[in-house]
Amino acid sequence: MPLNHYVTLGRSGLRVSPLCLGAMTFGEDLGPGFGSNVKDSEQIIDRYLELGGNFLDTANFYTRGHSEKIIGDHLAHDREKRDRVVIATKFSGNLYPGDPNGGGSSRKAIVAACEQSLRRLRTDYIDLYYLHIWDKHTPIEETALAMHDLVQSGKVRYLGISDTPAWKVAQAQVLAHFRGWAPFIALQIEYSLAERTVEGELVPMAQELGLGVVPWSPLAGGRLSGKYTRENAGKVTGGRAAMVAGRLKEKDYEIVDVLTRVAKELNTTVPRAALAWVCSKPRVASTIIGARTIEQFDDNAQALELTLTAEHLGALDAVSAPQLPFPIPFLGMASAVYSGGTTINGETPKSSPIMPQRRGEHH
Repeated sequence: MPLNHYVTLGRSGLRVSPLCLGAMTFGEDLGPGFGSNVKDSEQIIDRYLELGGNFLDTANFYTRGHSEKIIGDHLAHDREKRDRVVIATKFSGNLYPGDPNGGGSSRKAIVAACEQSLRRLRTDYIDLYYLHIWDKHTPIEETALAMHDLVQSGKVRYLGISDTPAWKVAQAQVLAHFRGWAPFIALQIEYSLAERTVEGELVPMAQELGLGVVPWSPLAGGRLSGKYTRENAGKVTGGRAAMVAGRLKEKDYEIVDVLTRVAKELNTTVPRAALAWVCSKPRVASTIIGARTIEQFDDNAQALELTLTAEHLGALDAVSAPQLPFPIPFLGMASAVYSGGTTINGETPKSSPIMPQRRGEHH
């Protein structure tokens, strides 16, 4: 599958590439070893666009705003290229710590953040505007209406929501539906072989309410890159290694073991195998990939050419299976009780509060 195999995002007609280019590492403003310089960032953008990609993801506070500026400066000279690209950015981050309204999701903060992003991106509209992180101090009605007004004004084309509990996303989407506001079409969440708890509520909620799932950190912040194994534990240093090493768990090593086997059998790399697993999920619309170098990008982009077999998918599903409080155990118990396969205090119940006996049925 090439990058120009476009898919519609959520319940909308917006067409995006199956891999989204994440720009969180564009700019070196957070210190050595973290991000890409301007020249390398522009080279990565150009390579992505040359391959048919059209979906860029950034945020107002990535590299202190420099990420947006790099994208804007690079695309501003070519209006046709800018119009072809789908630029997604996010608000909520505070670039002005001394300003109590410099972040969050109030109307004042949203409108100000949008205007600032438009200036850095050097464009008069944002294709997809995300609420980055839920602000529990602001009523969701205020946030959703302010975002709707940006769509009405023409400054924003579509709305998305990121890193927010499923119940709050559902509330916002239902409010938008019944009040005739612009709906949310994208849900950006952490999703990888190492982080599958979103399958409990967020992913099915997105499918039910018309939001396309856009996973971030599909390599679990580097833990599934293949760079960190049992054999070299504690030996990889430099760059982000110290941060990543501190988060490694036994389950990560188990997943990497299976990924390594799968990659060897398919003559590919561990990162491609991990990305291919995420891309294979039916509810995933476009997966965000980040790259600090052109070599990293080239390797990750080839994940679209990889098809995992049923055996490989099954092995990866099994080793990464999450503990979900809902709905798996709940529905499993209900099914077992209803079929008579479960006993309580040594007796098989005729009915239960989970699956009551229906009128006219006898056991």
